[in-house]
Amino acid sequence: MPTRSYSEINLHFTWHVKGSAPIITPEIEPRLYRYIRSYALQSKGVIFHEIGGTETHLHVAVTIPPTLLISDWIGKIKGASSHYVNHELVNRKILDWQTGYGVVSFGMKNLEWVVNYIRNQKEHHKKGTPVERLERITHDEEIES
Repeated sequence: MPTRSYSEINLHFTWHVKGSAPIITPEIEPRLYRYIRSYALQSKGVIFHEIGGTETHLHVAVTIPPTLLISDWIGKIKGASSHYVNHELVNRKILDWQTGYGVVSFGMKNLEWVVNYIRNQKEHHKKGTPVERLERITHDEEIES
């Protein structure tokens, strides 16, 4: 593999709390989001754009290097973040993520739109205006708002 390369790999991720339980409360949310952002940025070459969500799921937008193995990276973030909430925030097991995640790539011209979509998650779900493509975690699931 060449030692010098150029890439623009922009990804939007989403994943849910097991059973879509409303676990991400206003007390937990800011600390969980800060932890996920910090953990993600420990990976060399990752540019973190935004995190947001609702009580039942979250969305993340990042730019990753071509050497990052997506499934391993998300698995580590999910595992570390649930451990953080369960052992350091509340000292009991309350957060367990569902198996799987959704990931959609997007171009730089859509970065601002994706970031704004993530920032306004609660409003999109309250109004019933979520974007199906960015809410899916499986190919055949129905979207719940």
